[in-house]
Amino acid sequence: MRKAARASVVCPNGECEQHGRHDSGNVVLHGFSKVKGGRCRRYRCTACGKTFGIRTGTPYQRLQHAMVRFDRVAALSVEGVNKSAIARLEGLSWNTVARWLELAAALARRFNTKHLRGHELVELQLDELNTFLQSRKQQAWVFAGIDVWSRLWPATLVGSRTYRNTRRFVRRVADASHSGGTPLITTDGFRFYTPTIRRVFGFGCVLAQVIKKIRRNRVVRVGTKLVVGSEWRLADALAESEDSTKLNTSFIERLNLTIRQGCAYLRRRSPCHARKKRTLDGCSRRRLLRIERNPSPRPVLHAI
Repeated sequence: MRKAARASVVCPNGECEQHGRHDSGNVVLHGFSKVKGGRCRRYRCTACGKTFGIRTGTPYQRLQHAMVRFDRVAALSVEGVNKSAIARLEGLSWNTVARWLELAAALARRFNTKHLRGHELVELQLDELNTFLQSRKQQAWVFAGIDVWSRLWPATLVGSRTYRNTRRFVRRVADASHSGGTPLITTDGFRFYTPTIRRVFGFGCVLAQVIKKIRRNRVVRVGTKLVVGSEWRLADALAESEDSTKLNTSFIERLNLTIRQGCAYLRRRSPCHARKKRTLDGCSRRRLLRIERNPSPRPVLHAI
């Protein structure tokens, strides 16, 4: 009789009837496999007969290096170090670093899809930041949003600043949340936000705009405009807000700055610029979700 594995190990085979089930006792130890850094534990599922390793289904699968090294490469990329510098520091080839970062971006995308579901929107702020591809030959926009109460970044989208992309972005935000309550949504004066939010949320939200008048690259006046909802609903939402008593977009603006600082492709004065939209999209998701604690008791989720 084979010794049973610990309860946290589950069968990764999607066709197995015991897939994803804990404490079922169907996973047993199945020896070791040799890797470059030593050996790796292997398991076998008694239900489907498939064998797998501890790294199966993770970015570390078939990795011929230590897992700590992979994590260090991802952390250096998050801090703004380009691929060539990472390859020199770690003694790796440029193609290896690029492949590892693609795996890290895919893991972050899968984590977002699995865990960012069913949260409640209380006070949502939406905005987009501008960048370019191929040495200013093509403009690109990164749509981002933040739920002020929980500091959650529910969705992101990289693309042109069109009605179609704006609708896709707002739809992603709505799909990641459950329909409950009347959220306060604050945006800037971008003309496509109003029709898309009306189409996706209908009258189940309060939509307000913060319009800034800029003269000679300086903000000379800031005005507000209620687009969807009534005045008393807006007053109630601002009274229940824990962070501000008047309409603003300061939280999403600060998030945009964090995104720029965390991605070398988005910095204004940088020799590193993305050549393809896919690269920019992967970079915006490369920092894996981290649950941090701020001075308040609410968890803060970052998906940069």
